[in-house]
Amino acid sequence: MGPDPAPDAVTAGQELEPLPTSRGPAPASRAHSGRLLLIRLLVVLTLTLGTVYVGWRWVFSVNWPNWWIAVPLVLAETYALVDAYLFGLTMWRLRWRGDPGPPPRGATVDVFITTYDEPVELVLRTALAADAIRYPHTTWVLDDGDRAEMRQTAADAGIGYITRSDDWTDRPRHAKAGNLNNALFRTEGEFMLILDADQIPDPAILDRTLGYFRDPKVALVQTPQWFTNVTDADPLGSQAPLFYGPVQQGKDGWNAAFFCGSNAVLRRDALMQLGVVGYVREVEEAVSAALRTAARMLTRAARNADRYGPGAAAAVAELREAVRRARRQLSSGEPVADVTYEFQQRVDQAARIVVDQDLADIRADLEELAALPVQTDQELGLPVVDDVSMERLAARDWSPLAAIESIRELVRAVDVDRSDEAQPMMPMATVSVTEDMATCMRLHAMGWGSVYHHEVLAHGLAPDDLRTMLQQRLRWSQGTMQVMLRENPLRQRGLSLGQRLMYFSTMWSYLSGFAAVVFLLAPVFYLCFGVLPVRAYGGEFVAHFLPYFVVNQLLFLVVGYGVRTWRGHQYSVALFPLWIRACWTAAANVWFGKPLGFVVTPKTRQARGSFPWRLVLPQLVAVVVLVVACVVGAIRLWAGTTNTVLGTAVNVAWVGYDLVVLSVIFKAARYRAPEPSEELS
Repeated sequence: MGPDPAPDAVTAGQELEPLPTSRGPAPASRAHSGRLLLIRLLVVLTLTLGTVYVGWRWVFSVNWPNWWIAVPLVLAETYALVDAYLFGLTMWRLRWRGDPGPPPRGATVDVFITTYDEPVELVLRTALAADAIRYPHTTWVLDDGDRAEMRQTAADAGIGYITRSDDWTDRPRHAKAGNLNNALFRTEGEFMLILDADQIPDPAILDRTLGYFRDPKVALVQTPQWFTNVTDADPLGSQAPLFYGPVQQGKDGWNAAFFCGSNAVLRRDALMQLGVVGYVREVEEAVSAALRTAARMLTRAARNADRYGPGAAAAVAELREAVRRARRQLSSGEPVADVTYEFQQRVDQAARIVVDQDLADIRADLEELAALPVQTDQELGLPVVDDVSMERLAARDWSPLAAIESIRELVRAVDVDRSDEAQPMMPMATVSVTEDMATCMRLHAMGWGSVYHHEVLAHGLAPDDLRTMLQQRLRWSQGTMQVMLRENPLRQRGLSLGQRLMYFSTMWSYLSGFAAVVFLLAPVFYLCFGVLPVRAYGGEFVAHFLPYFVVNQLLFLVVGYGVRTWRGHQYSVALFPLWIRACWTAAANVWFGKPLGFVVTPKTRQARGSFPWRLVLPQLVAVVVLVVACVVGAIRLWAGTTNTVLGTAVNVAWVGYDLVVLSVIFKAARYRAPEPSEELS
């Protein structure tokens, strides 16, 4: 059994703890330096003891006869150690920022309030608060629901109103990312403050954040998300002070604090540059794919080119060289327009050489080509021939002129205008159901910087029942896993090593559901069947494990000083079915195109009903199995059929700990948020 994993994702749901809201500078740097030194010492001790423990587990204590549980257990402990390394690396550069200073002179700002179907009165309350922000700005309601009532309400309040243009009809909408992308091309402010419909901003939010943009390389300033409808007990784990605190501050030290979707200010120039670069990259990828297919078609055509005369053979050879040259030019970064123009000229030249040959064959081949189905690539937003048809094109024996004419049409089919999309450029990333992380990672890869400003400057509404909370966290985790599978930060060019690991650590934390299942099952097999995953639960085991566990917990106490992290740990384990579901649904979506079933998190109070047994069924089964295992273990100990008293005691304690952790989900299922008139307790 290893130490508790330390997920750093927003979904960790840490317990409520006030953040600083003072307008003064950060505390004295000497106090920060002393605390950072202590944290680094504990990080070194934790990782040293953890490496010794896991190394001992692999080399000396894996019970190989029971490999089917012994190996998963040691793998789960290894996962936890990697998580500890990533957490320690994050904490190594904790950054406490001081006063940001005055805003850049003459900076212009648009405030975007994103909404889809939230109640008009809720959106209006946020819009009026945004309009009251002291720094000069323009407030816009971005209504993705295109509601006449919302339009009229905004007009009556003197608030700007933007909805999708007709260009978006019958085209991919890309959820919130599409809503923001639409607004980017209809506004002009140098900076944008993005707020969810329920996030009430402090009047000083721009005064307290714009100062960072005097650094011309800063693209983003993120502030915490904080919720006012949460009780002190926080049974749904809505507050996240560990993430919106030490974790983001640690990432900030690596220039990797990332966009969390709301309560953030972004630089327009950075986003527009991102849109241009993304557009060029996607067109290049489409052209590159067409050239790869062209190379395969020409290889086939070359096999029988001699049958059509020396001119045809020469034309095919020249065109094969043209394909190789075009691919080299793309790889070296030459402009895609220049590459495609030159290549098309050489295709035309080759076609003229053999234009009088093989007319009958070309007619037949072109008829087949015209019949091929053309689809739209949802990631690239470009029309492409489906993979099966591409394989057939590349695999058949082509006459030279047929191959040349087909390649000409194939390259021309790359739609540089992206006619299947509402607009060619999409600055906000659309590769995920959550646009924030992918967008910020791309900004960092282009060399832009980010800032985490640790001051509550907006107050929102958290989910008020278990069903809504689960919907929200499933969407977050699915979006994160989509980014990991499509744009793994470990492979992204432009990111520093620290940035790669900071993004990866958040994505890695969502794999904890698989490790949690192993940690829950291992004591059950021992107590019920005497199956030992570890060679012995004796003094040697305690001597290796206990120091690691104690120092690891001490590290969390120091890092989270003044922040109650227990609720977050409970949910990191108790939501194991949701984390697993997020992983396999995201993988099915990315690899096989299966829909995710995206839903917007409700911002209104949900109807009260009976106990939601179906929502907690996996956890309920786990609890029943654990309790039965303890009873069986006690009977076996009384009957003298167990291996050791110490082994039984260790595993019963382990089960007891798991039961306490899992109990939070049942508290959440029974929870009913107080009515607005009720006082939060």
